[in-house]
Amino acid sequence: MPLPRPKPDNPAVVTGASSGIGEALARDLAARGYSLVIVARREDRLQVLADELMAAHDIQVEVRPCDLLNRKARAEFADEIAARNISILCNNAGFVSFGPVANTDRQHLNNEVELNAIVVQDLTVAVLGGMLERGAGGLLATGSVAGHQPMPGMATYSATKAFVNTFYQALHQEVKAQGVHCTVLAPGPVRTEITEAAGKRFLEKAGPDIMWLEADRVAAEALDGLTANKRIVTPGIVAKLSKLSGQITPRSILLPSVKSTTDKIK
Repeated sequence: MPLPRPKPDNPAVVTGASSGIGEALARDLAARGYSLVIVARREDRLQVLADELMAAHDIQVEVRPCDLLNRKARAEFADEIAARNISILCNNAGFVSFGPVANTDRQHLNNEVELNAIVVQDLTVAVLGGMLERGAGGLLATGSVAGHQPMPGMATYSATKAFVNTFYQALHQEVKAQGVHCTVLAPGPVRTEITEAAGKRFLEKAGPDIMWLEADRVAAEALDGLTANKRIVTPGIVAKLSKLSGQITPRSILLPSVKSTTDKIK
């Protein structure tokens, strides 16, 4: 079955919508006619985006300032979307940390696991039952090519993205015959605030420009893939090669190579 046609009463939800891939997903969905519920901590940025998209596309955009690491606030939001006719859920909120595990704050790592993995599962389960009852819906999660291999220096990030990659691919198989589309987006490096927040030197040392993609391209390919009910979308030839390499290269060779690269990101 196709994705639900956009109507005022069946909005698409985008988490992490205040910047980067999330903002690009919101813009692309609005251009496709979907009303939106946009979620992030920064209400001011969400409101600016909402005003722009409503004026440009004659849609409704609901702003939900929410720290998804706040379990009470997340539970209230999950209950809200569970009770609504949500056409598409884009699970995009997350962050990345760099450096040895021993040198990273424990709570920071715990937050990374919760936001990147547990929140994805929590919100997905919240809307899944309604989508299955209606026999229609779309689930999109932002994983990463980093989730296809362990990455010393980015150990927690790659582990959380491995969860997202595998969870959504398994869920794709579970629901594909029941009218619900389920796609994981697994890009390589994308120029967004997530890398800048982790350290600007990352942008200088993590590889040549050919490795990097722009968020609008990644969002468009992700939504096209969701429309086609692809199991996984990996934009860009470099990311595709990295995915293949991460899956087939012996760990004895891969891990020292990855560590050598991430050691430079300080």
